[in-house]
Amino acid sequence: MHHLSFMRRVTTAVAVTSAAVAIVFAGPAAAEEPTQTVDVASAISQLKASPAANNPGAQAALDQIAATGAVDVALPAQPFQIPATSDIGQNGGGPGVYGSGIALGIDGFRFGFFGGPGTIAPNQGGAKLEVIWLNLQTGQSGTAVLTEHQDIPVDTTIRTAPQNVGGGLVVAAVYGNLWHRWPVPVSEAHPDGFAYQLGTIQQPSFGAVMG
Repeated sequence: MHHLSFMRRVTTAVAVTSAAVAIVFAGPAAAEEPTQTVDVASAISQLKASPAANNPGAQAALDQIAATGAVDVALPAQPFQIPATSDIGQNGGGPGVYGSGIALGIDGFRFGFFGGPGTIAPNQGGAKLEVIWLNLQTGQSGTAVLTEHQDIPVDTTIRTAPQNVGGGLVVAAVYGNLWHRWPVPVSEAHPDGFAYQLGTIQQPSFGAVMG
């Protein structure tokens, strides 16, 4: 029940973001639409064997979610079905649920990440948030770094450049770390009026989306 409640909050937030900056695909799947079960273990095995998984970071992230099991995917899916956890959680107060990968449509198909404490910092120096993906139907795969974000309140995601993932069902995992910030009184410790915190993903966000 906790997981479902979290996903409802993410879906609502994505819908609000879509209305504000027109970055999300068409609305979430209707309840009556069929579901498709994705064997996460099998998908992870295929991801690990893909050319895209040729770096230690991707392999380590996939190892973390290899034993997750199966997940029911209502298509078309927007937020990833398995959220991320991090060392700071969503409130910056300690380990816990952090956020979720999402599928976005800005001038093409993009991957993004939504969540975390405060807002996403415009300067991501020293942090690196990545996605590894695989098209289960075509075998296409790839990795990308999430770097694109507008420093405005309504932009609540950080995104990749457009990705050519092909048509069909795509599985993907988001891993790495991400800077967040929130306003505080200007002081010697906070000369720009912001406090910053680095969130490091401990359990990657994993999901299946339609490419």
